[in-house]
Amino acid sequence: MITFLICLVALVISYFTYGKYLEKTCEINPANPVPSKTMYDGVDYLPLPRWKVFLIQLLNIAGLGPIFGALLGAAYGPVAFLWITLGGIFMGAMHDFISGVISLKNNGLSLPEIIGKYLGNGTKVFMRMFSLFLMVLVGTVFMSQPAELVASNISLPLLEGIAFGTTTWKLLAVLAVILIYYILATLLPIDKVIGRFYPIFGVALLIMALSILFILLTKSDVYTIPELTSLSNGIADPQKFPIVPMLFTTIACGALSGFHATQSPMMARCMTSEKQARSIFFGAMIAESIIALIWAAIGMAFWGGVEGLNAAIAEYGGSAAKMVDVITGTTLGPVIATCVLVGVVGCAVTSGDTAFRCARLIVSDMFGISQKSLLKRVLVSLPLFAVALFIIFALPFQTIWSYFAWCNQTLAVLTLWCITVYMFRIKKPIVIGAVPALIMTYVCSSYIFISPMMCGMDNRVLAYILGGVLTIVITVAVFIKAKRG
Repeated sequence: MITFLICLVALVISYFTYGKYLEKTCEINPANPVPSKTMYDGVDYLPLPRWKVFLIQLLNIAGLGPIFGALLGAAYGPVAFLWITLGGIFMGAMHDFISGVISLKNNGLSLPEIIGKYLGNGTKVFMRMFSLFLMVLVGTVFMSQPAELVASNISLPLLEGIAFGTTTWKLLAVLAVILIYYILATLLPIDKVIGRFYPIFGVALLIMALSILFILLTKSDVYTIPELTSLSNGIADPQKFPIVPMLFTTIACGALSGFHATQSPMMARCMTSEKQARSIFFGAMIAESIIALIWAAIGMAFWGGVEGLNAAIAEYGGSAAKMVDVITGTTLGPVIATCVLVGVVGCAVTSGDTAFRCARLIVSDMFGISQKSLLKRVLVSLPLFAVALFIIFALPFQTIWSYFAWCNQTLAVLTLWCITVYMFRIKKPIVIGAVPALIMTYVCSSYIFISPMMCGMDNRVLAYILGGVLTIVITVAVFIKAKRG
């Protein structure tokens, strides 16, 4: 409990300390014009109240990550608390804040265009394809998982027992409903669907986290949170899943996630003052880290420790959705557990819809397609949904999630290097971005050689050396680019 509380307090304090320092460093000025006024179009560039923008940002970046990822990441042991806290403050919140500020100061440009501006046209072309692929993966993940959760918890007598191959008609019906919602949220002006429903889901998300926190604090005799006494790896198969790099990709949302930087431009287009940047970008990430910390703690405490959690993961076949169902049903009772289920589904849906919306904006920025016309928005969006549906039925979820996890953190690496170059250009301390960029470049590089989903090398020493070499090459290339301008 002591480790947990220290981490919780550190996250809260960081908003008033490191967040304030970054705000001063980035020269936030409320007198500067913002995109919602200079680029207003009534669809994507549209001023919204700060509280609403904050809740939209929180739900955009949260999704299932700080719940599912934290539960699975807690299998590594209390070392997960350390990654969530230090990663959340010095990597995640910094990454979200500065990338959001860069977009805010560049007319709400989408992430690939921003990275192209600071890392070159070649990187921009790669980023356009890479981030577009990631957005479709995110939309796919957050379409399939809430559909499975809802389908397993509702009764549709007319569709029970009827299957289409290995997929039930009930699941297909739920998928269809979610898909229709995604299409509407992607195509309509941001205040029509997202601006109206997100505050409700945002409250549900916060109630959900606070309910679990209440259980942890008031029933510590029943649910004991392990303390951090070493950096040892507690996962069932530590040889196959070493802390570096696997923990850093398992817990992404809640510590550091490249997906967040793709969402920030949407909110940059709705903010009414630069002064809102700390609360919306830095604050939302800190809130997400707190949520991840809570779910990592309940994961270890509920099953009596790290070994029990690993056994539960094996028992439920790695399904974090089922584990959440068991935890909430046991600790919170049926009524609140149902509300939590709604919150979990809402978290997923409210990241999936904005992932597709972001994909539409990336394509429109890429080809210079005005989004005022509904027909043009439809023509840009339909191929994205078609690809997502193909992925859902062609690949198992675990495979999709594994590639999503690596792509997500690789995107974070590119964003961190972009931030480093940006700080260099405005003559501010580059260490703010460079140290996290170096760490995560090594994490993602070594993941290529170690992960069973990629090279899966048995010789770990060689794998780590190759990861280091790739890190050096990338770092040198970035600094050459930064000096050339």
